[in-house]
Amino acid sequence: MKKTIILFALTVSTFSLFAQKKTTTSAKINFDATTEKDALPKAENNTAVAAIDTKKGTVAFEAQIKGFNFSNASMQDHFNSPKWLDSEKFPLSTFEGKITDLSAINFAKDGVYKVNVKGTFSLHGIEKELSAPSTIEVKKEGLIASAAFAIKLDEFGIGNAGGKVDNNTKITVTAELK
Repeated sequence: MKKTIILFALTVSTFSLFAQKKTTTSAKINFDATTEKDALPKAENNTAVAAIDTKKGTVAFEAQIKGFNFSNASMQDHFNSPKWLDSEKFPLSTFEGKITDLSAINFAKDGVYKVNVKGTFSLHGIEKELSAPSTIEVKKEGLIASAAFAIKLDEFGIGNAGGKVDNNTKITVTAELK
């Protein structure tokens, strides 16, 4: 009887732990540094890892720089080169933060909730504080989280390729978490 109670307690606590943390290994991140002069191809990474803890309101994602794909192979080579993002030296981009208005989301009720996320964004070996408006859609199957924000490449030690790349790069993140 005692073993059954301990096993039941472990099962319940494990279930509630997983129920509050939603994850995915196929979050999508788009990287758009298009200028008015040059319609550069946009980069997309469909293999980013993302997690949201619905109890604590923590949010995290991690993307491998080499995971960004372009329709133009030479652009992809340039993107990963030491002259630009240097994916050998700086293989990851990350974000770790928190939903600042967690009480605005009812995780027990399907719906679309507008929130703000604030945390630390890391790219090219440099960390910067970042705040972004975000949307969390609660569905029976899980969550769909999305955010859009802009970064200044020069603040991350990344050049603008002689003006061919917009310093104000737009980044969008979309993740279906279960």
